[in-house]
Amino acid sequence: MRMYEAMRGRFGVQGWWPSQAGAETAEGKTEICVGAILTQNTNWTNVERAIENLRRADSLSVEALDAMRPTKLAGLIRPAGYFNVKARRLKNFISAVVEAGGDIEAFLDRPIDELRAALLAVNGVGPETADSMILYAAGQPTFVIDAYTVRIFRRHGLLADGDNYATAKAMFEAALPTDAGLFNDYHAQVVATGKWFCRRRARCEGCPLERFAHDADGP
Repeated sequence: MRMYEAMRGRFGVQGWWPSQAGAETAEGKTEICVGAILTQNTNWTNVERAIENLRRADSLSVEALDAMRPTKLAGLIRPAGYFNVKARRLKNFISAVVEAGGDIEAFLDRPIDELRAALLAVNGVGPETADSMILYAAGQPTFVIDAYTVRIFRRHGLLADGDNYATAKAMFEAALPTDAGLFNDYHAQVVATGKWFCRRRARCEGCPLERFAHDADGP
């Protein structure tokens, strides 16, 4: 929590996840889930361009995405990269929602363990993507681990080189109060710190975590 407070003091509350439609609406939840898949192996700027293409095509709904041809979907999401692969993954996710009744809000409204299992059963949805959907779209407290998290907390000695996603997630969830709002903003603070300071080549001067013991030459 001291590390979180240091990052929040530097960057301020981040207010994630970005969603023009609002996370409380069906369109907003769909947008967040789409974004969680599109952001795999790319940056958010590219995802925003792809989502804007879908929005202009009036296609940020389960119904529209389900009806869309994969080739058309791939064209719309092209800015996000790996567009053919991501189009298939999006169609897989939308098919899972349709098979469950077609209501994105009802699909997401279930216990965390049940929802996580359903998401991980979708071809193309891994732990980070599933946890992003649960935290940001469903608003339930599950901690998201990404490359920034691993890099920062390895360098600060809280994660070992061999620790996997599940180990890292368990560490955070055991050490922090179980609160979706906290998990949401904590992840956002980690991303900001990783982008601006704890890069592949560390920039420790001025980093909000500089005062905590660390090895800047760590992986």
